[in-house]
Amino acid sequence: MNRPLPSGGLAQLRSSYPGLSPKLQGIADHILQNPQDVVHLSISELAEVTHCAEATIFRLCRQLGYKGYQDLKIALASELVKQPMQNIHEEVQPGDEMLTVAQKVFNANLLGITDTLQVLDEGSLTEAVRLLNAAKKVLFYAVGGSAPIADDAYHKFIRAGLNCISQTDTHLQVMTAALLDSECVVVGISHSGSNKDMLQAFEIAKSNGARTIAITSYNKSPLAQLADVKLYTSTRETSFRTEAISARIAQLCIMDALYVGLSLLRPAETLDNLQKIREVISDKRI
Repeated sequence: MNRPLPSGGLAQLRSSYPGLSPKLQGIADHILQNPQDVVHLSISELAEVTHCAEATIFRLCRQLGYKGYQDLKIALASELVKQPMQNIHEEVQPGDEMLTVAQKVFNANLLGITDTLQVLDEGSLTEAVRLLNAAKKVLFYAVGGSAPIADDAYHKFIRAGLNCISQTDTHLQVMTAALLDSECVVVGISHSGSNKDMLQAFEIAKSNGARTIAITSYNKSPLAQLADVKLYTSTRETSFRTEAISARIAQLCIMDALYVGLSLLRPAETLDNLQKIREVISDKRI
């Protein structure tokens, strides 16, 4: 059975960009800056304006998961129809009123969620849920800006009866990783996928047989290369919001999807746990 072609050509380009060669990055830059023009160009015309060979463009298409240039054009055209490039991801300006600032920030977050959905792989999501459901213990590892995502994941997944813990201290990450075995799963959350402490914990966990899931933005990052299952976010940077800041909401959405997917596999336990939690939390309210 043929694997479906990836959708969201622009999101695929942004996610793959750091791992591309300088020559391929040059083509990617042109496509990202001029998507509406590119859908009307032949491969020879694009080769001419980017000063490269047609074979180089074809190599870029294959690296993004497309069969060829025509498939990339179809993905771009479909994306532009669904979401016209009318500066939805506008930069915040010094003279903007607060409501305008809020609208631009909300639009940027919505765009990050949409882009992430386009690059998510169904097989990877299914495998991640399967691993979580079968694990005797799950550890959520994250540092810095991704740390709250790990804490939120713990807060969610205990409701489904998952034996899990959030670990955001780098020393405790390597210590707990050393005690894992083949029945355990580590979920690493890192926008860059290149944090040395996270990589060390992943390597120790894998050396002990644990299965690993990475939630990151770059498919060529060291963390993605180490992981058994890779789930990618896709976000954009502006003057006042780095990609890492924008990635947090996309990471939360992926965690929500995994939690709901796991709950569907164990509905009775999840509903029973939710009821127990509601009963004890009710005593905390006035």
